[in-house]
Amino acid sequence: MKIRFTKLFTWCLFVGLALPEFALAAAAKVSNIVIVADTRKFSGWEAWWTNLYNESHLYFALLTMALIPTIGVLFGTFADFLMSFIGIDLKSREIADH
Repeated sequence: MKIRFTKLFTWCLFVGLALPEFALAAAAKVSNIVIVADTRKFSGWEAWWTNLYNESHLYFALLTMALIPTIGVLFGTFADFLMSFIGIDLKSREIADH
């Protein structure tokens, strides 16, 4: 009984996954979607950034992955400096409640 259920489940899964493929294969082929950013409103670094996105998604992704941690470190360093400037000590760990 268990083997029949497994075979039935396998065939149902196959039919459920294969039928949409057959239906899509019968339709006319469409061209690929092109994703672009509108650069008409931008100038300066914003125009450069959107043009980079339009020209190469790979370079855009690599530059973004390099910039996000760098900007995070810069903002974190600035926040640490600002907190120490106003008197918040983050270097020592003193427990406040005794």
